[in-house]
Amino acid sequence: MRKRCLSSAFAKALTALAVAALVTGAGPILAAEIVVGQVGPMSGPEAGQGRAYAAGMQLHFTALNKAGGINGHKFTLLRKDDGGAPEDTVTLTKQMIAEDNPMVLAGYFGGRNLAGLLSAGILAKEKIALVGYRTSEIQPDVPYLYSVRAGLRDEISKLIEHLATIGIKRLGFFHEAGPGSTSVIAAAEDAARKAGATIEGRGSYVANTVGVTDAVDTFMNMQPQAIIMVSSGAAAAGFIEKYRIAGGAAQLLAHSGADIEQLSKRLSPEQMQGVAIAQVTPSPYKVSNQLVKEFADTAAKVRSLEVPVSYAMMEGYIAARVISEAIRRQGSRPSREGTVLALDGMSNFDLGGYVISFKPGQHSGSSFVELSIVTSAGRIRQ
Repeated sequence: MRKRCLSSAFAKALTALAVAALVTGAGPILAAEIVVGQVGPMSGPEAGQGRAYAAGMQLHFTALNKAGGINGHKFTLLRKDDGGAPEDTVTLTKQMIAEDNPMVLAGYFGGRNLAGLLSAGILAKEKIALVGYRTSEIQPDVPYLYSVRAGLRDEISKLIEHLATIGIKRLGFFHEAGPGSTSVIAAAEDAARKAGATIEGRGSYVANTVGVTDAVDTFMNMQPQAIIMVSSGAAAAGFIEKYRIAGGAAQLLAHSGADIEQLSKRLSPEQMQGVAIAQVTPSPYKVSNQLVKEFADTAAKVRSLEVPVSYAMMEGYIAARVISEAIRRQGSRPSREGTVLALDGMSNFDLGGYVISFKPGQHSGSSFVELSIVTSAGRIRQ
């Protein structure tokens, strides 16, 4: 009878330890669930990219869980829809942290959304990392915020350098309006100066909208040789459509936020022809390295993908790979603080032809940028 009571007491104590570990991140974790939280646009203008990013993360986590997880830990991706609204990003993140205890955040969208999150001090207060985000603003390297893609300055420089090599130096600049636009404009002007080019005029739109008519009128009057677009995918699609209908003939180049899959759904092949887009991940459509092969093989095993394969899905997959590696490096006792330390020590982590490097004070993890150009047949040429 005494042995039975001792066994029962031991079992209860063990259960209590496991629960405490899950709640606090301390102590031994027994078959823990690693919750990855995403608050992003599952509806609204950027829903296609938000859902694709989530699908890419889920692709890796599902495959990982089927293989037994990492150190006995399984992954759960929890999504909340902010519809692109910055105030909802903050509110839903607070709610998720309070109710679901995520180990790490990932897959956020929007410059104002991130600014609100940082201004509220949520990441620092909770000591929780945010790994992977998309924005048309330049984000500073700050604690707890990690990018798995090249910086926006790198993208803008690549686009302008490409134009300079073919003798195009009179440029227009289309961008999202707001406080964050100051640094984006400065980066474009700096890149233009270095390439011997000139930004002759600018047009903008309000964040989380597709109000591009004024910008189209600006560039029709200005007649630049080329227009650099640093905008959301929805705004870029609206701008290209209205500009081409109005008879605009400038060459159009976009940063990676102008998702090529989103553009192709809205625009005709004639409107898309010649559009160049900076890409910050390897193409998911051709097997060029081990990362893409693993991505393609994993996707092929899924009977019905939530959304079609895309660059945004590839980026989500990369973010999930980085997160799972940060958890793996902690062994049997992962925690929020341990995840931050693991990320800060992730130097030259090769995912298979795509390298991520972080260190304290340097949270832009990649420098990979290549251009995709849409041909007259509507196909992508790298």
